[in-house]
Amino acid sequence: MYRNHFSRFGLMIAALVIAAGFGSCERIQAIGGNLAEQSAAQEESIPVFAVNTTGAAQGQIQDYLSLSGDIVAGSTVDTYSEAAGKITRLYVTVGSRITRGAPIAQVDPSRPGMRYVESVVRAPISGTVISLPAQVGMTINQQLSLAKIAGGGGLEVRLHVAERFISRINLRQPCEIMLDAWPGEIFRGTVHEIAPTVDPVSRTMEVRVNVDNPESKLKTGMFAKVRLITEIKEGVVKIPANALVQRFGESFVFIVEPLNTGEGGFVARRRDITPGILIDGVLEIEAGLEPRDEVIVRGQTLLQDGARVNIIERIPPLGATSSDT
Repeated sequence: MYRNHFSRFGLMIAALVIAAGFGSCERIQAIGGNLAEQSAAQEESIPVFAVNTTGAAQGQIQDYLSLSGDIVAGSTVDTYSEAAGKITRLYVTVGSRITRGAPIAQVDPSRPGMRYVESVVRAPISGTVISLPAQVGMTINQQLSLAKIAGGGGLEVRLHVAERFISRINLRQPCEIMLDAWPGEIFRGTVHEIAPTVDPVSRTMEVRVNVDNPESKLKTGMFAKVRLITEIKEGVVKIPANALVQRFGESFVFIVEPLNTGEGGFVARRRDITPGILIDGVLEIEAGLEPRDEVIVRGQTLLQDGARVNIIERIPPLGATSSDT
């Protein structure tokens, strides 16, 4: 009888163990399913940042001083009469090109009761008449200039450079000249004369720049904007200045790299850099970037190293056009 009880008890225990095993399998499957769903949800919740990028370029960068001045004749000579009297005739007008010895004006030196032979005022040099104060009927003396003649010295721009920039000025420095009269055109020139002294009142030094004048487009009296080139660097890596990120005293940029997964996409990587000179929104990179690295120029404000990104637009590198990329 005891043996029968033990047999029944054993069968009950076995049945309970089997039932518990089936329940555990179901729970394990449920847990596995929940973990897979959570992993997929976490994958979908990873933020992806929209960015614009451009390639780091390699080329030339120029540092310059921005100045302004008036275009004047390189060499001018005033013309005077040898006799005082009344101007009876003018042979030239403003803009007339004349040769040395050509007549400019005729002066009658006669006085009441006395008649003298009229005197002819002649050009002391060959050139162009750029100013003509003399008028017919005007009474002049030997100290009054009748005409101003620009010689063959060409045109120049006279600039006044602040004292703190004097150390950056040298003879034969190249210059770029822009004028409102010819928008979009750049004229070339070079520094040919530097004043030996500084004006004690304005604390500036006069600098004269020769100007190339193709097709005689430039005229005396025009207002010119001048870029005086102080430094030229070749073969430097450069990027748009708005790509630079500065946090807690550190300077860096973000570049994009492909994800290692087979699903595509990109990830942002931080690159510490050493910035150089900044000119017109172009930043020189002395260290930290290689040419053609794809740099994020928009959307990088909230990025961290390793963040997922989606490239909305690829902007051509500096100095390139859309057809070059």
